Amino acid sequence: MNAARQDHGDVAAVSAVVDASAAGDAAPPPGPARPAAGLQVRHFASRYAVLGVWALLIVVFTIAKPGVFMTRSSFESIFNGQYALVFMTMALLCTIIVGEFVDLSVPSVFGFAATILPVLVTNHHWPVWAGAVVAVLGALACGVVNGLLVVVARVNTIVVTLGMGTLLTGIALWMSNLNTIVLPPSGFAKIAIFPVGGLYISFFYGAAVALAFAYVLGFTPLGRHMRFTGASREVSRLSGVRVNRIRFGSFVAASAFSGVGAIVTVAAIGSYNATTSDSYLLPVFASVFLGTAVIEPGRFNPIGTWIGIYFLTTGITGLEQLGLQTWVSNVFYGGVLVVAVTIATLLRRRTT
Repeated sequence: MNAARQDHGDVAAVSAVVDASAAGDAAPPPGPARPAAGLQVRHFASRYAVLGVWALLIVVFTIAKPGVFMTRSSFESIFNGQYALVFMTMALLCTIIVGEFVDLSVPSVFGFAATILPVLVTNHHWPVWAGAVVAVLGALACGVVNGLLVVVARVNTIVVTLGMGTLLTGIALWMSNLNTIVLPPSGFAKIAIFPVGGLYISFFYGAAVALAFAYVLGFTPLGRHMRFTGASREVSRLSGVRVNRIRFGSFVAASAFSGVGAIVTVAAIGSYNATTSDSYLLPVFASVFLGTAVIEPGRFNPIGTWIGIYFLTTGITGLEQLGLQTWVSNVFYGGVLVVAVTIATLLRRRTT
């Protein structure tokens, strides 16, 4: 109730300032409607330009590889295989929105949980659901440690998450003995690859998570407090927001996303190799920063990030079908990351 009253007071104060400013200014002379229309066009273009580029990519690849790119197999490879990225990007958004910009441990927490499950089930003969629960709890424990070190002990975020990520990768490699651990055959895979309308159900998991996250940020006090904390911790604290609780919870929520995503991924592919965790780091950051150029320009947002994932995957798939080698993914992701960060910085300056 106090938080709601505070939010109402903030809105009323802002409205009063705006009204006073409007009353003190002379009314602008009437003019043509073109400037307003131009602003609307620029606003629309800034929100949806990436969607236009995405459509252009599809047209170019279809013309360059007729009968190859625009096929059912290409469609399925683009939309059916990104469940891991979706969950990890949502994990990174949890911390980046509250101002913890460099959480380098997300892929390692994901890989740690994804290694626990097959090791327990295959090597130690645990029931698969019990192994899944332990894997998620292991991920949550990592988030708690990250939160305690960063929020309570006030250790630098980069140092904590880089060290935690390296530690977890080493533990995962030790648990798996540097091998790919394969789950025994079972119906567990259906939770990830059950077909729905030509796509795996895991695709819809990712879409639902992005929509739910967007709702929380846009329409709940928790989401507003996360935004406030990311914008200014001191102002948020003075406004009654429990900043440290929000920051700590963001690390725990990030690990929860990573843990659940790890379970879905292992169920889908039936195995996991701990050496693959580091390969996710660049795609995760590229997708999150590219998302700031979509839907809400200059702001980190789940829907924009979700679109960014499939935009990048479309580009990689098309370039590989044109005959380029697998190294092109590093070039593409790296280039997009630089461009996306630049765009996000420019848009943030404009909105500020």
